[in-house]
Amino acid sequence: MDLPANWVIRHSRTYNKDYYFNTVTKESRWDAPPADDTERVRASHLLVKYIGSRRPSSWREENITRSKEEALDIIEEYQKRIEAGEDTLSALATNYSDCSSAKRGGDLGYFERGQMQKPFEDATFNLQVGELSKPVWTDSGVHLILRTA
Repeated sequence: MDLPANWVIRHSRTYNKDYYFNTVTKESRWDAPPADDTERVRASHLLVKYIGSRRPSSWREENITRSKEEALDIIEEYQKRIEAGEDTLSALATNYSDCSSAKRGGDLGYFERGQMQKPFEDATFNLQVGELSKPVWTDSGVHLILRTA
């Protein structure tokens, strides 16, 4: 089997089976990696939840009470700051994202189709590397997404 660049097969002593490991990204997986990297993307995001979100709590706030409109106002303000060069998505996500990925500057790592909520997935796959999305709504809240690979 030909593996994509940087992928090797390793053996798990814990589970007594082989797995795939990317020596550059440090990603590991049980299933073979896609042969074509166009099937995978990497993204960072900033999430603002609201009272109607799937889980209206986060590491920042135990009970999120803001309205959907307030969440959109907040994310649009972050978008303006990023687009004006006043801030980066990573810095804003670290301090203000309602997702646990905040501790990684919003980095979600690599993912394929079918691993994220559909609106998030569609938006990310439609971005060019380095491009910032407009606000994207999912059951989790409203996101700004930066495609990084």
